[in-house]
Amino acid sequence: MGANLARNFARNGFTVAVHNRSEGRTQELIAKHGAEGDFVPASSLADLVASLKRPRRILVMVKAGAPVDAVIEQLVPLLDDGDIIIDAGNSLYTDTRRREADLAAKGIHFVGVGVSGGEEGALHGPSIMPGGPRESYDSLGPMLEAIAADYEGTPCCAWIGTDGAGHFVKMVHNGIEYSDMQVIGESYHLLREVGGLEPAAQAEIFAGWNSTELASYLIEITAEVLAHTDAESGRPLVDVIVDAAGQKGTGRWTAISALELGAPITAITESVFARGISSLTGQREQAQQVLQGGTAPVPPGEGFVDDVRQALYAAKLVSYAQGLDMLREAGREYGWDLNLKDIASLWRAGCIIRADLLDEIMKAYESEPPANLLFAPAFAEAIGAAVPAWRRVVATAVSAGIPVPVMSSALAYYDALRAPRLPAALIQGQRDYFGAHTYQRVDKPGTFHTLWSEGRAEVEW
Repeated sequence: MGANLARNFARNGFTVAVHNRSEGRTQELIAKHGAEGDFVPASSLADLVASLKRPRRILVMVKAGAPVDAVIEQLVPLLDDGDIIIDAGNSLYTDTRRREADLAAKGIHFVGVGVSGGEEGALHGPSIMPGGPRESYDSLGPMLEAIAADYEGTPCCAWIGTDGAGHFVKMVHNGIEYSDMQVIGESYHLLREVGGLEPAAQAEIFAGWNSTELASYLIEITAEVLAHTDAESGRPLVDVIVDAAGQKGTGRWTAISALELGAPITAITESVFARGISSLTGQREQAQQVLQGGTAPVPPGEGFVDDVRQALYAAKLVSYAQGLDMLREAGREYGWDLNLKDIASLWRAGCIIRADLLDEIMKAYESEPPANLLFAPAFAEAIGAAVPAWRRVVATAVSAGIPVPVMSSALAYYDALRAPRLPAALIQGQRDYFGAHTYQRVDKPGTFHTLWSEGRAEVEW
């Protein structure tokens, strides 16, 4: 991605100094792509810094964690007040906040930039989510907007907020991506195991769905993956890929951060756990020998394919709603003035979760932002219309023994939001019993405790 970002800048008319700790890679980039623009190769960081005019703008693209700190440590002695270090990798936002504060004390600006779109997006136009000091964006903004994806004449790049806001928004983007991918996988699994539809037939279904409210990059590439045949075996490619999904950490960070914020992103966290259980290959093999399912063949009902489509769309809406709600909570916690409409606009092109529904999400946050995306009239109506099919699909999956963790947890979240009473009242009673944690009453104000071991009289706490 680093090389492709450099090429993107050069293609857009910027002179780009490039450095890699392996000088051979720098020379390879110049040899292959030097004609695309004005490149200045640098054999060391000192040469790189010396080749730049002030304020220097240095974009770092290395593995998250210690490697970022190592590069910063080497750069700082070479820089002057007002110079800018840009971390465009998938760094944890708490690291970005720490680095920004440390470097600000040295007079150096540090900008954490979320970049989505993979290698192709980096070259042709990614979605860009910059954080850091607002004044840094005055210098960086025109450059970043020039290389960003374009959606109907608008660049998918805008200043997000101070310190770690850009990396936080990119992290949540990836959490939504995890959930979206998992629920698409669950839909494929149901259509295969219950509906009896082979990958080639499903490829046509998903291609058709890409002309509906599900239209998105992930639905588009799902159709292509399902249509592809393995040249060596002649089987559908999806049948020869080991069913153990990997991850690089951003989904896990999203789940951890949600717990810290108290944000119930149940569909997103279930998608992270689903990847984890998929990788327990040894346990899964043993389980097939010792654990009984108690299931019976479930014939698909009439309209099963369309039911799956509606359930997929409903779960997808919940994933976006949960991610955006988490952003709202983070804004309150960290003092970021996050504009959810603007953030949704950045995801309309270039990034992995780009989807047609983002235009509707933007409209929902235009004038009177709802407390939850699902409360916006258009989405409340859409998800309400999908509920019967959603329930049928989850019930069918449970009866057939097909795991649908995101689809079912998203439905539980929806039902929890709309429930007039939840079992939390009993939980508060239990907490008060064993730990005197107190409770509140529905019929009068105040905080109370029952003296469980002392006659069970109630006292105001």
